[in-house]
Amino acid sequence: MKIALMDSGIGLLAATAAVRRLRPDADLVLSLDPDGMPWGPRTPEDLTARAVAVAEAAAAHRPDALIIGCNTATVHALPTLRARLEPGIPVIGTVPAIKPAAAGGGPVAIWATPATTGSPYQRGLIDDFADGVTVTEVPCWGLAEAVEHADETAIDAAVAAAAALTPDEVTTVVLGCTHYELVAERIRAAVQGAGRPPLVLHGSAGAVAAQALRRIGSRPEPAAQALGAVTVLLSGREGALPVPALAYAEGRLLQEASPVR
Repeated sequence: MKIALMDSGIGLLAATAAVRRLRPDADLVLSLDPDGMPWGPRTPEDLTARAVAVAEAAAAHRPDALIIGCNTATVHALPTLRARLEPGIPVIGTVPAIKPAAAGGGPVAIWATPATTGSPYQRGLIDDFADGVTVTEVPCWGLAEAVEHADETAIDAAVAAAAALTPDEVTTVVLGCTHYELVAERIRAAVQGAGRPPLVLHGSAGAVAAQALRRIGSRPEPAAQALGAVTVLLSGREGALPVPALAYAEGRLLQEASPVR
């Protein structure tokens, strides 16, 4: 089995680690775009063109499925990527976990990039899945960039700023950017109120990994031997995981695998 994942940067690590835990025997292809990152400020057309190039680089390795490990790329490029690659390669997008978060009753905060916060896309998800639940959209200025570079000081500052915008009564936080899942416990510590019930965090990585297996008709086998190799593509060129990836447990988990030869 071979699963490919794509993103402009290391935001794909959360979903990659989730796949690794479900199927440690699966080969992984990680397709990043250091030449074109960040994707967020790009126009939808430009972002889609970059995403197509990154996806086609991954597709050349003949994966059984491709995960878009990025919320922004899913919004803008998912239809195009599915039109190009399916049915030969199933394409799985990443959507903020608003539906399961709202099912808990809230109040809910959605932490997302400034570009996504207040967007018609996110507002549509809220309207569809969080009717009757109090939802606060929290723009997280600079957090994805800080996580991408493993800049500890900048991460702390961005998390603190977003926490200050999060109402005290919030019981659930949706991590609406894949980068945020890499610092989930720091977010929990910043938002958790003293004497309040444990804060619930909802990311997308586990659900996306499970959906990829379902799309190819495979089951989780977490006890399988960890023989799956990892191939890293950097704007189409074979390379190594970016150094900042190793600051996170998810990146160190992948480092244990040998590259495909």
